[in-house]
Amino acid sequence: MASKHALEFYIGGAWVAPVEARTIDVIDPATETPLGKVALGSSADVDKAVAAARTAFDTFSRTSVEERMDLLGRIADVYKKRFTEMGQTISAEMGAPISFATRFQAGAGMGHFRVARDLLKDFHFVERDGATEIVREPIGVIGMITPWNWPANQICCKVAAAIAAGCTMVLKPSEVAPYSALLIAEILEEAGVPKGVFNLVNGDAAVGQAIAAHPGIDCVSFTGSTRAGIDVAIRAAPTVKRVGQELGGKSANIILDDENFEKAVVEGVKLCFRNSGQSCNAPTRMLVPRSRMAEAAALAKGVAEVMKVGSPADPATEMGPVVSEVQWSKIQALIESGAKDGAETVAGGPGRPAGLEKGYYVKPTVFAGVTPAMTVAREEIFGPVLAIMAYDSTDQAVEIANDHPFGLAAYVSGADAAKATAIARRLRAGMVTVNLAPADPKAPFGGYRQSGNGREWGRFGIEEYLETKAVLGAAA
Repeated sequence: MASKHALEFYIGGAWVAPVEARTIDVIDPATETPLGKVALGSSADVDKAVAAARTAFDTFSRTSVEERMDLLGRIADVYKKRFTEMGQTISAEMGAPISFATRFQAGAGMGHFRVARDLLKDFHFVERDGATEIVREPIGVIGMITPWNWPANQICCKVAAAIAAGCTMVLKPSEVAPYSALLIAEILEEAGVPKGVFNLVNGDAAVGQAIAAHPGIDCVSFTGSTRAGIDVAIRAAPTVKRVGQELGGKSANIILDDENFEKAVVEGVKLCFRNSGQSCNAPTRMLVPRSRMAEAAALAKGVAEVMKVGSPADPATEMGPVVSEVQWSKIQALIESGAKDGAETVAGGPGRPAGLEKGYYVKPTVFAGVTPAMTVAREEIFGPVLAIMAYDSTDQAVEIANDHPFGLAAYVSGADAAKATAIARRLRAGMVTVNLAPADPKAPFGGYRQSGNGREWGRFGIEEYLETKAVLGAAA
C-alpha cells in the first residue's frame, strides 16, 4: 500500500523530490515484509519547508475566522470521502485491526477538524479589560513531530488546531508509519489549503532534531517517548521557542469494591489491550482491593484467553501485531522481567501466540500480584501487558497511582459515581476517566510530570498555538 507520493515531500503546495535521495523500507507488521519505501529527509529539506511556511504565514495569519472555519469544513468533507482509505492505510502500516483502524483511528483524525471548526464560532481572539485590549494571535510556524501509534489522531489534532489559530506548519511524521501522513497531505491539498500553510518532510530522528533546533520555527509540538521529548526540548532551548510535549504514560485504573467490580475489571482489561496496548493513555496498572486479587486475576485471564489475535485484515480480529520488531523485542524483554521479579503470570507470557509464527504478534499478557517496585509496574511497556496490583484502602490506591514519574491519564470505576469522582480529583494526571466514560475530543489532553506539558485537543489545543498581546489604550 505504498503511497504514490512516498518518495516525495509536500512543500510550498507542491510534491517535491528530496534534496538527497535516501529511502527506507516501510514494514508490514503482520507479515514482516516491506509495504514499500519512503523518502528520508535532511536538514536541507527542513530549511525549504520552513521557508515556505514563513512565507505563507504573513498572509494566512491574517485570514478571518470565517475563512478558517470554511477551510476546516472543506478538509473534513474531503477526509470523509477518503475515510475508508485512511482506515486501510493505518491498518496496513501499523497493524491495527481494520475495524478499529477505520472506526477509531481514522475517525479520531476526522473528528479534530470538525471540533476545531465548531469551536471557532465562539472563540474570542480579542477581548477588552478596561482600557486594554487583549489580543490572541497566531504564534507563527509550528514544527510538528508525531508518532506511529495513533497517526491520524496525533497529526490531525495538531494540524486542525494550527489552522484554527492561523498558524503555518512543518510536519515530520513517524517513518515507521508514514503513509497515513502522506494521505493527510493529499486531503489538505484537495481541500484547498493555501500553499505553504502545511508542509511535510518525512525522515528519521535527524529531521525531528532539525525542526526542534530551527530558528525559523516558533513552536514545537511533539508527541512521543519521554526520552525523545527531552532531546527535543534541549535542542529547542537555544532559540527559546515554545515546546509542547505529549509523552509517556503508565496509567492507573482504580477499581473500587462494589457491585460493578466484574464489569469494571473486564472492560479495563479490554481497554488495556486495545490497539495492542500501544496507547500512551492505556490503563496498564489495574488497582484492585487485596481481598479480590484472585477474582480480578481470574476475570482478566478469561478476557485474555478468548481475545482473537490475528491478521489486521480479518474483520473478526480484536488485536493485531505490534508495530515493529524493535517494539516486539522490547515487549518480550519486559514480559520476561515480570516473571523474574515474582509477578504471577495469569495469562500470556513470552513468545508469539499459537499459530502466528510470522508477524510481530504478542500474547495478551496479564500479571497478578504486581508490586509498585516491579519493572512491569514502572516501565511503559507499550504492548498488551496488564499489571494487576493490590490496595488495602482507597488512600493507598491513590498513593500507588500517584507514585510514578508519569501522569498522563488515570481511571476510576465504582458504582457510587460521586465517590469515584472524589478519588479522580485526587489523582495527579492530565485526564482522569470515571466509569469508563467515552472519549471527549474537546477535552484537554496532556499530562503531569514526565508525561509532558501543554495540552492538545479542542479549545486548549488552539490556545497552545497563540501568543497573547496587550494593547494599552486601544480604541474601543
